[in-house]
Amino acid sequence: MLEYKAAKHGRTFTRVDRAFPSSQVCLACGFRDGPKPLHVRQWECGECGTAHDRDHNAARNILVEGRRIVAAGRAETQNASWSAGKTRTKVPAQRGEAGSPRKGQTTQPGIPGL
Repeated sequence: MLEYKAAKHGRTFTRVDRAFPSSQVCLACGFRDGPKPLHVRQWECGECGTAHDRDHNAARNILVEGRRIVAAGRAETQNASWSAGKTRTKVPAQRGEAGSPRKGQTTQPGIPGL
């Protein structure tokens, strides 16, 4: 699903290896602290002492690894041909959208049309 959405919006999709140790590497200094049990949600780097939230650190490491893969020219570019020459255009909102009534308009309780 991410791949198709990236193509739809003209973005580059990069797949990071499943074995990439995203939650084990310190984002600040790059020290690999080793595997941790899943109940450990926060940890401190043994090298630089930086405190990390496990999920936030892993997400940032995946982003950095993805950018490194793109910079190395190894990104999957299947979506490049789909989005070539397409630009994102703004689409106006529909008139009569659902929403709260404006001031001064009354509403009737119940289901309309019944």
